[in-house]
Amino acid sequence: MSLNFMDAGCQTHSSRKKFGLCDDPPPAKNPAYIDEANGAKWIAVVINDYDYYCTFTAVDNCIDIRKPSGKPDKRCEGILSYDDTIIFVELKQRGALGPDWVKTAEEQIKVTIDHFEKTDAAEEFTEKRAYIANSEHPKFKESQTERMEKFAQETGYVLRIENRIILL
Repeated sequence: MSLNFMDAGCQTHSSRKKFGLCDDPPPAKNPAYIDEANGAKWIAVVINDYDYYCTFTAVDNCIDIRKPSGKPDKRCEGILSYDDTIIFVELKQRGALGPDWVKTAEEQIKVTIDHFEKTDAAEEFTEKRAYIANSEHPKFKESQTERMEKFAQETGYVLRIENRIILL
């Protein structure tokens, strides 16, 4: 069975110049979504200077991704897409020192990308990126450059670890 990563029932949209991506805190099990009004809830801020019509497809709590064993697999919060660009997004809300939360987020994105790349939809996009966004602006003891370079080599996707997503 092929996964539908563009399920309309999991999508929210915006063409505003600035909007946010939100994921309600636990115990809520709602999918992540676009918000245009309440900046206090935004985990990632999307800067859309070119007025692209953007679609955010929630993956976590909306698209059923499973391991070959049938058990649920890891997944990121969602996918932001416009034109020929796709951006996998993991949203975190934690003040943390050190890279442990980044490792977890990176793995969630990698697993989701692996499942996505096995679908026909993957061929529709030429620009492929991934963002790990944390609203708490955590500090790192070391640069994440090596991690981002390794991610690109392994997945073919450009990884950024920041909570501002600028649409090009």
